[in-house]
Amino acid sequence: MAELTTVARPYAKAAFEYANAEGKLELAIWSTQLALAAAIVQDADFARYLSRPSMTVAEQETALFAACGGELSAGVRNFLSLVAANKRLMALPAIAELYEVLKAQAENTADVTVTSAFALSDEQEDALAKQLAEKLGARINISTEVDAALIGGVIIRTGDLVIDASVRGKLAKLSATLNT
Repeated sequence: MAELTTVARPYAKAAFEYANAEGKLELAIWSTQLALAAAIVQDADFARYLSRPSMTVAEQETALFAACGGELSAGVRNFLSLVAANKRLMALPAIAELYEVLKAQAENTADVTVTSAFALSDEQEDALAKQLAEKLGARINISTEVDAALIGGVIIRTGDLVIDASVRGKLAKLSATLNT
């Protein structure tokens, strides 16, 4: 995975810089279209089809563009042609993911996943988003999940940051401390 990220990074950066130069609307368009292409390439059957030794770069491009339908702008098509010419189509999911990271940094946003033992009310979500916005210095996009196994509390994930304030997490820490 680290190798794939290393390969994907310059492509994601180039795509981001191009889209960013075109404006905020273009950032969103590229985001959607890269995600579409990445999802298609991740499909197991399509990936097997593309990786056949007899497939030429032109055939791979044609197959990808056909699978995407008429959803790709000229800029994204050119970008994907370059990726295909360099035999990096299988890196598209990593490229799309890194592009999203760069886009979030530019827009000063953070995607946060909150896993809680019980469903959060709108007021609780808003209060949590406000606290996280202050802590992270960014606009927060919250998605919530419910996991009854947590017993109580929440686990907050954003990027590399994980805050485990769950009862299950605290019990695990206590158990580890007692066992040492």
